[in-house]
Amino acid sequence: MMGLRSFSAFLGCLILCAWTVQADPLDRAALEPFITPPMSLGAPVNDQGVWQLLNSGGAEAGYVFETEPMAPLPGFSGASINMLVVLDLDGRFLDVKLISHNEPIFVSGLGQAPFHKFFEQYRGHSISDSLVVGTPYGDGAEGSALVYLDGVTKATASVRIAHESVLAATLKVAREKMSGVSTGPPAFPNPEYTEDLTWDQIVETGLVTRKQVLNHEMDAAFADTLWESDDPEATEDPDGTYLDLWVVDLGPPAIAKAVLSPDGFAELQEFMTIATSDEPILVIETARHGLVTEDFIRNTAPDLISAEQGGFPIALRDADIYVELNDALPEALHDGAALILRTDRRLGFDPTAEWTLQVKALREHGVFQPEIGSVTLGVPHATDARFFTRPEAIKPVPPWLEALRNRATDLTVLGVFLVGLLVLLGPGQTRLAGHRFLTPIRLGVLAFVTVFIGWWGQGQLSIVTPLGVLRTAVEGGSFAFLLYDPFSLMIWAVTLLGFVLWGRGLFCGWLCPFGALQEFAHHIAKLLRIPQVEVSALWDSRLKWVKYAVLAGLAAVLFTAPAHLDKAVEVEPFKTAITTFFIREWYYVAYAVGLLLLSMVLFKGFCRYVCPLGAVMAIGGLVRRREWIERRVECGSPCQLCKVKCKYGSIKHSGAVDYSECFQCLDCVAIHDDPARCVPLIVGAKRGRALHGHPNVGVPAA
Repeated sequence: MMGLRSFSAFLGCLILCAWTVQADPLDRAALEPFITPPMSLGAPVNDQGVWQLLNSGGAEAGYVFETEPMAPLPGFSGASINMLVVLDLDGRFLDVKLISHNEPIFVSGLGQAPFHKFFEQYRGHSISDSLVVGTPYGDGAEGSALVYLDGVTKATASVRIAHESVLAATLKVAREKMSGVSTGPPAFPNPEYTEDLTWDQIVETGLVTRKQVLNHEMDAAFADTLWESDDPEATEDPDGTYLDLWVVDLGPPAIAKAVLSPDGFAELQEFMTIATSDEPILVIETARHGLVTEDFIRNTAPDLISAEQGGFPIALRDADIYVELNDALPEALHDGAALILRTDRRLGFDPTAEWTLQVKALREHGVFQPEIGSVTLGVPHATDARFFTRPEAIKPVPPWLEALRNRATDLTVLGVFLVGLLVLLGPGQTRLAGHRFLTPIRLGVLAFVTVFIGWWGQGQLSIVTPLGVLRTAVEGGSFAFLLYDPFSLMIWAVTLLGFVLWGRGLFCGWLCPFGALQEFAHHIAKLLRIPQVEVSALWDSRLKWVKYAVLAGLAAVLFTAPAHLDKAVEVEPFKTAITTFFIREWYYVAYAVGLLLLSMVLFKGFCRYVCPLGAVMAIGGLVRRREWIERRVECGSPCQLCKVKCKYGSIKHSGAVDYSECFQCLDCVAIHDDPARCVPLIVGAKRGRALHGHPNVGVPAA
């Protein structure tokens, strides 16, 4: 029992790994439960998992999308955190929900509830808000340049990564779908570009931006407000400097060398080798405003500074790098407050296009519970494009080609297996059938089919595909959907080849994962000596027509009530037993397990009598071009051994093989070629010995 549990746990891990690596967008059935009525899921917008959001009247109300397909930022565990974002047409968050993650602190520590609760804070906020995870300035958040989201204690890293994933995916959707701006590859500093620059040169050419604000200008900004008289220093010295801010992009090495000391430049370059997608921004303030409040924590978002570009916020964060300036810079800059901030270019930031640094000027009115007022000071900045390079926008490959590339390894393994199987069942069939270890070899092949093709590769063929082809053929349309799953398509191709060579037997006997499970159940029953149910020839012939009736019923549902087809095809237990590894509602699991228990007393009862895909395979087998199972004139009359031994009931009383019911187990082939079991061979051998008078000499098989 412990061995079975360990095996099940191992298979579960394989399934999780397969799902994690592929990371394909969820389908409609998986997403719809996340949408709160009266809203509903509309049509897909692209192949990255973006869907329309419809209101109660059926009109477009926004967008629904996952974060992982568009912003697969690795979490603390190394795996991406996947969230579902619901955004209205004005760019406001209607909902953010956690779909999946593997963050250890929530899996085995704090529990899931705090993580789910964190995402509730997005509701009502806009993508134009500067959303950060942290603590607001002082006792009130209204004076900050930022909108704060409460983090989760002991899980700061995981929460921040999740937050950045939400922002990255949301801004990408907003740029592409809400403003018509395409998100191309971000510009990044060109490491091969060199230029000797001095501080004076970068100031003269505008590579450094300076923003000065005097005290009387701040008084004018707060005029006619509650806070107009709350800065005595500005009143006493109206011509004094309130803000003297310098902004420079340190991403280009030529600029960084001109601004930083040799040690400072070396430290920055070391940082850039780790944070390869970050753009470092140096800000220096030499007047009395300063850059941060006393509550600021290193390596977090600054509480008085934000940025925006093209109407969308830019996420800034302290790089936690010690700032050591070049000796050539003015003394005032050395004495000022300096920070190197960083922003992720993957979030859409373009350093060559104008962006605006926003600084909050705060004033307090009152003593015990002061009211905080603020004015935003904007500092536009851009860096010359000569310092940067931008990769050419790569035209997306067709989805089917992307699917082919993503599964290259799996397809290679599958291809090698299928070629080997065809050789084994073709030129090597006689040798295989007569091998003394035929049963272990067969069970080994079926184990590979179950684990690799079924649970890992998700290559369980289903009646859904033939029904989809049928509908497309009748209504007209493209069959390109077949190319999106190249793994299953390869199995279909070999199955069709098998129709010509052997009939239905290749797939039903060797390539069906659920069929393999039933065969394993049968062998377990043999070990436990469980009595078997023997179906009479009459009822066997009647029950074999049930699968065709089921197939006809599904075809009728397809054209008369297609909305119910998803439920109707659950007559196949494949989704439960193979696709989800029995992790579904109890009634689906009970059905699948019940069929496996049935197969312990009635050999592969589902395959033989109920399976609609088996009916399709039997019909497809009509194109078979040869009688590949050899027969003798004695087969059927007088010899009935093969008929009696055939567990599928696919050999008629006459001795002829009913290929539409043959599962290619090779038992009858083995009997036919075995002089110790084939009755005609045994009788012939006895006659030969009697005729030649050599009772101890055997006769070779014909």
